[in-house]
Amino acid sequence: MLPCFTKKILGVDCPGCGLQRSVAHLFQGDFVAAFEMYPAIYTLIPLFSFLLADAFFKIKYANKIIITLMISSVVLIFSNYILKFI
Repeated sequence: MLPCFTKKILGVDCPGCGLQRSVAHLFQGDFVAAFEMYPAIYTLIPLFSFLLADAFFKIKYANKIIITLMISSVVLIFSNYILKFI
């Protein structure tokens, strides 16, 4: 795995810490461990899939769907980040 430069330089986790390991767990089929490692993985995958599909096809209400997925991803990322320190 690639090292986290924020953790290496500053000594604290960044909001993205755990994403690599979560994707590795997904490829191994361990979905619960992927969620435990980085809960936002299950909102980031649909977000990027939808952004890719929206680039090729015209989708009705695409902006609302993208904004909803982005907000839910950001909320999960930062709530997970805050919970690491509690």
